[in-house]
Amino acid sequence: MSPRSAGGNKPKMINLALQGGGSHGAFAWGVLDRLLDETDIGFEGLSGTSAGAVNAVVLAHGMMSGGRKGAQEALENFWRRTSHGGSVWSPMHHLPQIEIPGMEVFNAASYAVLDTLTRTFSPYELNPFDVNPLRDLLMDTVDFDGLREHCDIKLFLSATNVRSGRVRVFKTGEVSVDVVMASACLPFLYKAVEIGNEHYWDGGYMGNPVLFPFFYECDSRDVMIVHINPMERHDLPMTAPEILNRINEISFNSSLIDEMRAINFVTRLIEEDWLKEEHKGKLKHILVHSVRSDEALANLPVSSKFDVRWSFLTDLRDRGRAEAENWLKTNRDAIGKRSTADLQSQYLGRAGTHPLDGVPEDNAINEGN
Repeated sequence: MSPRSAGGNKPKMINLALQGGGSHGAFAWGVLDRLLDETDIGFEGLSGTSAGAVNAVVLAHGMMSGGRKGAQEALENFWRRTSHGGSVWSPMHHLPQIEIPGMEVFNAASYAVLDTLTRTFSPYELNPFDVNPLRDLLMDTVDFDGLREHCDIKLFLSATNVRSGRVRVFKTGEVSVDVVMASACLPFLYKAVEIGNEHYWDGGYMGNPVLFPFFYECDSRDVMIVHINPMERHDLPMTAPEILNRINEISFNSSLIDEMRAINFVTRLIEEDWLKEEHKGKLKHILVHSVRSDEALANLPVSSKFDVRWSFLTDLRDRGRAEAENWLKTNRDAIGKRSTADLQSQYLGRAGTHPLDGVPEDNAINEGN
């Protein structure tokens, strides 16, 4: 599909929700790169967690300084520099590797060494100086002062408050390198990031990513979720790393499923005209779209989330572009009109059952809150 021109018409605005997942964030890079080709699709809000937060600030920085082309160049520059830096600082770079024909991945044994170390010693012991090259890379590639003052895209970056266990959403005017580092802070590898008088870990534990800021602070009703963590896996995990990885995927998707349940609840209230007249107009009809990674990333082991070789990252980018291309071919005309994601079957696993069963009314999306 060739890029469409806006032809002077105002672009259709959507909100993007970007999941985290280590180097698998390059899949989302590919999705974003393809969407940026389409000049009749604009981005009002970006919600990101971990690698999703990184992609969000890099895209917003590029858009601010050079429009769509600038955003594409900024994303490629960031991931290229990530690969270059990873040849030096990746925690698995110097561990034994093996090449599998048709799929270059790190040896599971190498990952097991790293996993054992991080579960035996805390980052306060293994990494007492809290060395994290991602901070320097972000400082070199993103103008955070400019983002806070001049960014037109609404940013919502999530981190997990270690003390309270709640999600903390940082908005555009609060975005800093510390905020991104907090959103991407893996507690087994890095010390908790202090902001204000609170400490934060990876946002994926409580919101991967959060959607609710879109409901209250964005005009667009369209939310596109770019998945990194598969919702479903057909094969039973049997090795220890596979089991742990699947547990993490389920945990990191749980908050997203909760928000989908709320959206589904409100959608039925609106579409089936169950609201009293005085309550109509108070609830927002959210249109949900999703670019899934279940099949595209199904053949990748958990260890590949640490693989930053350029050939691997560009392969992920190409997979992301292909998934976005497929979505555009089938669904682009639905923007602003209807959801293209089936919430019940894709997120709630209750196809054919009543969507309001067991859903508390206080989960409703109140546009006035």
